[in-house]
Amino acid sequence: QVLLVESGGGSVQAGGSLRLTCAASGDTVSKYCMGWFRQAPGKEREGVARIANGGSVTDYADSVKGRFTISQDGETTLYLQMHSLKPEDTAMYYCAASGTMGCLRGPAYMYDSWGQGTQVTVSS
Repeated sequence: QVLLVESGGGSVQAGGSLRLTCAASGDTVSKYCMGWFRQAPGKEREGVARIANGGSVTDYADSVKGRFTISQDGETTLYLQMHSLKPEDTAMYYCAASGTMGCLRGPAYMYDSWGQGTQVTVSS
């Protein structure tokens, strides 16, 4: 099982940018669907961006298309570059990995390795 640790969260004003990093250990990220999820207080965890097939395929939630970019660097690091941030992007962001078929657009329960999360707060 891959171990995941997120970093890079913080507080920014609307319109700003952040880059989240997920460091993986114990296995290589290219073996998995990797994803960034977020959860705001009182809301369900939602998939924001996914990457699979060694980085050749990506998928984004409609709410972040054109603003967020998921990428991976080598075998151990996953990124989420976020631009034009909005107050509604405020949430705890989690990195996750799945080895399950169909995980690219699958729900959170298909992902079985999770990081501890990093908080993103966007003020208006």
